[in-house]
Amino acid sequence: MISYNVSVTIDSEIETQWVEWMKHSHIPDVMATGCFTSYNFYKLLTPEEEEGSTFIIQYKAMHMADYERYRDQFSAGLQQQTNEKYKNKFVAFRTLMIEVL
Repeated sequence: MISYNVSVTIDSEIETQWVEWMKHSHIPDVMATGCFTSYNFYKLLTPEEEEGSTFIIQYKAMHMADYERYRDQFSAGLQQQTNEKYKNKFVAFRTLMIEVL
């Protein structure tokens, strides 16, 4: 199982609006690509951030090829939508993990 993790620190002033947009628009758009089988959406409790809250969205893919298809065909457009909507209001970084059995 592949886990594609997106960590986002969002400005406090737009946190509620951003969370609703993530739940009702962005995450459904990512899942609609068919590249991931499930996701989890977390809010980081510690350490506390001074300039906003940090959230982690963890998307699960069965195979590396599924993630690569997402990366190659969909990620740029979806990231651009986020950048246009919340320009200068967030910082994001992405990581990729594989489950160790």
